[in-house]
Amino acid sequence: MIEIIGIWIAAFLTLAVLSFVFGDNPIYKLAEHIFVGVSAGYGVILTLNQAIVPSIQMGLDPQQHIFVRTMTAIAIFLGILTLTRLEIFSYIIPSLVWLSRLPIAFVVGVGSGIGIVATIQGFIFPQVSATFLPLLSPSFSLDLSSPLNFLISALTIIGPIVILLGVITGLVYFYFSAEQRGILLGIAKLGIIIIMITFGASFGYTIMARFSLLISRFYFLLSDWLNLIK
Repeated sequence: MIEIIGIWIAAFLTLAVLSFVFGDNPIYKLAEHIFVGVSAGYGVILTLNQAIVPSIQMGLDPQQHIFVRTMTAIAIFLGILTLTRLEIFSYIIPSLVWLSRLPIAFVVGVGSGIGIVATIQGFIFPQVSATFLPLLSPSFSLDLSSPLNFLISALTIIGPIVILLGVITGLVYFYFSAEQRGILLGIAKLGIIIIMITFGASFGYTIMARFSLLISRFYFLLSDWLNLIK
């Protein structure tokens, strides 16, 4: 019985979201509000159960070092200070609202420092390595043993070269320290073409992913809800 009710609720919400095709309407807004509310509530509970509460329990464990327990206590205190940002505190004790700026500034500062280093080490350096390493690979050579192997090896060589040219020309397009004219302008125009191809491929991939999701919802309606197909 509960499974049937769940299917009907899922079908109603699916049709409510699809009703946006005919324009903004109260049914769509209802589904939108339900989705946002449930997502926010689920996120809060998930964060409490899997991040905040376990971290506090582990940090305040008597077996932990005094430094760890002290840092955990400070983190709890800063977390409590963020609650002074709530509107209810602005009415009760408006003079304490400024305290919320301390943990926010701390989080932004630490997050920026960690984020910059993590971005450089986790994204920029690996991407630079992935761009140049294929050109240095021992397999970066033509196989003349047969026409098919020659074609495959040629494509294997052309791919990394195209990627390298795309990276260089794309960076040249965003280089604004010098006027783009002459050969620099030609390289920048090639960079624009490659960037547009990249955007087009990304957009096409996004559209295909959305169509896949739409097909899955139609399949749910026709199979699980209406039992028209198996």
